[in-house]
Amino acid sequence: MNGTPSYIKNLKKESVVQSVINCLTDGMRSGELKPGDKIPPEPELSAALGVARSSVREAIKILTYLGVLESKPSEGTFVCSGFSESMIDPMVYGIILNQDSFSNLMELREMMEAGILRLAMRRYEDEEMQKLESLLSAMRDALEQDDAVDAFFHVDNAFHDYISAMGKNPLADKIGRVVRTLTYSMRYDTVSEMIRSGRGDELIAAHAKLIDTLKERKADGLERMVRDSYFDEVLEAGRKGDGLASGQQGSYSSIPVE
Repeated sequence: MNGTPSYIKNLKKESVVQSVINCLTDGMRSGELKPGDKIPPEPELSAALGVARSSVREAIKILTYLGVLESKPSEGTFVCSGFSESMIDPMVYGIILNQDSFSNLMELREMMEAGILRLAMRRYEDEEMQKLESLLSAMRDALEQDDAVDAFFHVDNAFHDYISAMGKNPLADKIGRVVRTLTYSMRYDTVSEMIRSGRGDELIAAHAKLIDTLKERKADGLERMVRDSYFDEVLEAGRKGDGLASGQQGSYSSIPVE
């Protein structure tokens, strides 16, 4: 292959598949491979790297699964032009499989929500705040419906998704959504216990406080405010009433399948 890019080097002395991955990602980091660029065909990569074609094919398959590359029939393989949903999948699977990490997951949730709020504080626009306030109004309306729990939870998800989008960081937005998906069951149970115990107004107040905090752009005590909005004591009381043992909370079995 003429004019071999600098990120392609002979790999005979390295771990093959991972090294092919490293070469390609090094090219992306250096800017030699840019979003939308076509990578060399498998036979050319195999010859230039000094490895078997099967190793190149496996490396490309992995990077395609991770959302870094995309294959187009009859055209070739290209560097993805933007963030792909599948990029986050391996982390999701790791968290699901490691079900003894509930406390770690809750720490991640608190960290992500506080961080996303900080981003939103700096970047939101006035019309976005109006939209957020309309969602708060929809929460109040949801409490009056016959299916108050499901109606409120639906708006609650939209509320937090919107704050995440206000931060204007697609990667943080996606990770935040993943964390909310993984805590779906626990969050639903919290809303259910609060509404059924007559404390729906406290849910409204917690969300109103989030809006006020965004408007004031004051980050002091943000983590504690986020933590308090989880109403852990209500959830725990409800679970004990259902006979669930401590430590089972946050089960992944209720994660919705899109």
